[in-house]
Amino acid sequence: MKALKRVAVTGAAGQIAYSLLFRIASGDFLGFDQPVALHLLDLPESIPMLEGTKMELEDCAFPLLKEIKMGSDAEEIFGGVHYAFLVGAKPRGPGMERKDLLADNGKIFVSQGRALNNAASKDVRVLVVGNPCNTNCLIAMHHAPDLSKRHFHAMTRLDQNRASFQLALKGGVDISEVSNVTIWGNHSSTQVPDFVNAKLRGKPATSLITDRKWLEKDFVSIVQKRGAEVIALRGKSSAASAANAAIGALKQVTVATKSGDWFSTGVYTNGNPYGIEKDLVFSFPCRSKGDGDYEIVPGAHLDSFLKEKIALTQKELMEERDLVRELLR
Repeated sequence: MKALKRVAVTGAAGQIAYSLLFRIASGDFLGFDQPVALHLLDLPESIPMLEGTKMELEDCAFPLLKEIKMGSDAEEIFGGVHYAFLVGAKPRGPGMERKDLLADNGKIFVSQGRALNNAASKDVRVLVVGNPCNTNCLIAMHHAPDLSKRHFHAMTRLDQNRASFQLALKGGVDISEVSNVTIWGNHSSTQVPDFVNAKLRGKPATSLITDRKWLEKDFVSIVQKRGAEVIALRGKSSAASAANAAIGALKQVTVATKSGDWFSTGVYTNGNPYGIEKDLVFSFPCRSKGDGDYEIVPGAHLDSFLKEKIALTQKELMEERDLVRELLR
């Protein structure tokens, strides 16, 4: 049997984590021959609810789940973990300015970055899900100086999944026939879903979907606003699809990318081949050999439409960074 892998989940009593934990325990994340230990972090007042989730996990009798550790001390919970899903974050409340949300959540990711640095495996892979995830990821990595910045990711896999479905629907193809879908930039309303480089049945998406107006207007808007529409209809955020995307987002660096394909993930910009400003976390097309590392795919075609939109999402990320400058020191 393989050596035990330790997986931390923050905000573990919340909606997204509830959809995430059972899939990790069942083997969906690391494989059906990989034993796991779950390390669950949440606020002290959420521990009783988390105890109920722990009981449910036990009652599922997952053969791969060997240990469950829970608590509210980040350094204790992050001890020895190999993977960390940073899901927990303060939601944006009515009338709250984005800068206030950034400041409040930034403090959380300062402490969690430090705790990861002090306690996690030095080979830990970290996925930031809690929003605004790109800038929260930037904050966390800055406070984990002993960990490689290449081990940190901000989740844009949900946006990629949303874009892939819309292209499949419009193009009349199966979802399995969609590839090379990129989300550029920030996980926000400025994100850039890329139809220029996307492929349907191995051919450019624009050769099957010839309505450029739909692609530039409707497609981009649908993907950018999908999360808000789910909230409007359900009254709650998209927890199940976010959990599914989180599994895919970290799994995609543990499994070799298919030849010629790529995936989207938010990574540190230093040394990127697209001229994006340094010291940001920006979503690019990436691929992996399955060793936990990645490379940014060079040479994607950026037409005038994409260049204009990418400049806007970069500007927003630079503004966010400026708002939390004090937290990056």
